[in-house]
Amino acid sequence: MREILIVDDEHEVRRELHGLLEDAGFAVREACDEPEALAAVARRRPALLLLDIWLGSDTQGGLRILENLQGRDLRIPVVIISGHGTIETAVSSIKLGASDFIEKPFGGDQLLHVIRRTLEASDLRRENRELRLRAGKETELIGDSELIEELRAGVQKVAPTGSRVLFTGPPGVGKEVAARQLHQLSNRAEAPFLAVNCALLHPERIEAELFGTEGGAAGPPAAGVFEQAHGGTLLLDEVGDMPLETQGKLLRLLQEQRFHRLGGATPLEVDVRVIASSVHDLGVLVAQNRFREELFYRLNTVHLRVPALSRRREDIPALCDHFLRRAADILGLAPRRLGSETLSQMQNYDWPGNVRQLRNVIDGLLIMSPGGADAELGGEALPPEIRGATTMRGESGVGANFLRLTLREARESFEREYLSLQIRRHDGRIAQVASEIGMDRSTLYRKLRNLNLLEPGGGEG
Repeated sequence: MREILIVDDEHEVRRELHGLLEDAGFAVREACDEPEALAAVARRRPALLLLDIWLGSDTQGGLRILENLQGRDLRIPVVIISGHGTIETAVSSIKLGASDFIEKPFGGDQLLHVIRRTLEASDLRRENRELRLRAGKETELIGDSELIEELRAGVQKVAPTGSRVLFTGPPGVGKEVAARQLHQLSNRAEAPFLAVNCALLHPERIEAELFGTEGGAAGPPAAGVFEQAHGGTLLLDEVGDMPLETQGKLLRLLQEQRFHRLGGATPLEVDVRVIASSVHDLGVLVAQNRFREELFYRLNTVHLRVPALSRRREDIPALCDHFLRRAADILGLAPRRLGSETLSQMQNYDWPGNVRQLRNVIDGLLIMSPGGADAELGGEALPPEIRGATTMRGESGVGANFLRLTLREARESFEREYLSLQIRRHDGRIAQVASEIGMDRSTLYRKLRNLNLLEPGGGEG
């Protein structure tokens, strides 16, 4: 149920609006002046603010509230209601970010029409922002193998329940894709979906990203992802890499559904469905005192495993077709199809970077392959390790094809195969791989992205 905050100094007006909005299916809160209104917004962000410009004897109270909201970048749609309406007042309020202006007295149907129109416009702007942010993000589980059908059935079953879900699997298998599909099938589908990769955030910045900052000398207030995801779904990707201290604050948030911004004293209330993902076995991390046991049980209400691509090779043709159409659309190129020999090479490859690596290879293949729109995509533009150049079989490691590579190709092929084996050896735990091979973790992440074993943003676990 969407919530509207009424800000008006007249008790009778608030009571009348309260009843009208509740009858129309909205949740309603009230405030009579500027301090009450700002405290109510800080406590829990409403879906819309119904705001009077004159608050008692204060003729500028409503405009100051608008200025405050604009400075905090909360993107709350505001409808101005005023019995002292002038063109100048309407223009000033619109310049300060108000969505619409309606003059008292007004009819109930007229007000509800303005509110619904404003909410629809706000939803559309939010959806456009999300589409720009996730351009290229996948939102559908592709394939009909037994393993992917099991995963899809699990997502469909848990989506409407509101339960917390933990997705696990190796890097690049599509844990974020599964989380996005779960969100789309849930009762929160019209609300925001946000994802934050805990492994890629600096330990000193992760709490500011999650909980926001109150502002002050260091800068203006900033909403964290929990506040931005209010009413929707938040994916904590690679939650196993979250610092222990932050885990404690997350645990309290999940227990109380409220938190404080960094440097803030006012508790903020949020309604967010938290989904987590990890390449780690969180149970093992609990045993190693690297993950809080109570947090593990709170996140692990439902556990869904996303399979490695090598365990569902029969899905590779469907995935290739999907990524070819997607890449052609995004890149503005004519759609093409894979030759049978090329497809066979791709099905025989182990795909250590999983679906993410397959998508990157398809993008490069479509760009670099010779021939026109009617020509099949041959294997000449495939990376050497997929063409069969990287043999590295058994102990001997080097075959005749490997010796035909340039030194740079050979080094990249070796590094890709070596790091892929290390990742599998450590069940996708990047921190352990970094420790094992003597490389800084951030340097290793950059290396994995350069080798197409991690995507640039690192967000599609």
